[in-house]
Amino acid sequence: MSYKVAVIGATGNVGREILNILAEREFPANEVVALASRRSLGQEVTFGDKTLKTKCLDDYDFTGTDIALMSAGGDISKKWSEKIGAQGCVVIDNSSYFRMDPKVPLIVPEVNAHAVAGYTKKNIIANPNCSTAQMMVALKPLHDYAKITRVVVSTYQSVSGSGKAAMDELWHQTRAIFVNDPIEPDVYPKQIAFNVIPHIDVFMGSGDTKEEWKMVAETAKILDPDIKVTATCVRVPVFLGHSESINIEFEKPIDEKKIFKILREAPGIMVYDKREDGGYITPIECAGEYATYISRIRRDVTVKNGLNLWCVSDNLLKGAALNAIQIAETLCNKYLKKA
Repeated sequence: MSYKVAVIGATGNVGREILNILAEREFPANEVVALASRRSLGQEVTFGDKTLKTKCLDDYDFTGTDIALMSAGGDISKKWSEKIGAQGCVVIDNSSYFRMDPKVPLIVPEVNAHAVAGYTKKNIIANPNCSTAQMMVALKPLHDYAKITRVVVSTYQSVSGSGKAAMDELWHQTRAIFVNDPIEPDVYPKQIAFNVIPHIDVFMGSGDTKEEWKMVAETAKILDPDIKVTATCVRVPVFLGHSESINIEFEKPIDEKKIFKILREAPGIMVYDKREDGGYITPIECAGEYATYISRIRRDVTVKNGLNLWCVSDNLLKGAALNAIQIAETLCNKYLKKA
């Protein structure tokens, strides 16, 4: 069985990671096409030991293409995803545009792979927000164990979540501080170098930002609408890797040793918790890794059945590219089987 795959947004950070992971995981593709905007036409990208020249999305015919991995932003997804799906190609979309569409499944394969079956309504599957994805991997096995009732999460999100321009801004601002050059924020509303910004995405009427709302709404759709979630999302001067401090309240009593065992055995999770100096994972260690890392596991004695943990993941991988490819693998293994 082999499939024809198109990668849309192939020249971006996530698009390049998608190509790398397709090759690393030996995805059963007989042809991979790199697509981008007209201004990137002909630009070269790497796919395993091959070099692909990008083709223009505007001119591409998706007839005969099985899967389109879309990572070109919400506006492009809005314009193209349904058109592509109508040609018989299944779109796996990394943008936020279709996440709350009731006819589009929102998938973290370790959590709700069964929901992939709903792709037939529009031939579109949505990839969740990067901060939501890693939290879902951590919460799912715990929810199965003792039923989660409430989550309080604070995120520490790297600038790569805002794209290459944000990574460049952190680099230039950091250099400017050392050489005493003026700093002029552009991507972010305030200086990001040597600073933290409690503001990701736009503000809503409630006072929450849209990033915080996404974590609430997406948890309800992916895991359980009865879990109460409150989030504070913060941008930090880290190039790659999102971290989260997660406080969890359970309906039932919990056993700490059992929690460790459950997390160690859960798919997609690596537990690294030594309760000593350096006995935890930081974003530097998770860069380039597929796993979601859990550290600092401990009871919260201030509430009944409470737990704290620290969750770290490469946001360009599990938060975007890897999760999209895991969705594609599930799709191929169970729903798009070909002779």
